[in-house]
Amino acid sequence: MSLHSHVDELKKKHQALSDQVEAAQRAPGSTDFEISDMKKQKLRLKEEIERLSS
Repeated sequence: MSLHSHVDELKKKHQALSDQVEAAQRAPGSTDFEISDMKKQKLRLKEEIERLSS
């Protein structure tokens, strides 16, 4: 897998997590812990994307 395709995959995962966070924030059954965990995963992906892109 090339670096570019790896970064693209990370971006797709980041977007999917963004969508999940938004949905969880609207859902009444979601806990703050679940949302916080997804946000942390999203941040780790963003940092990895930035690291690989520079």
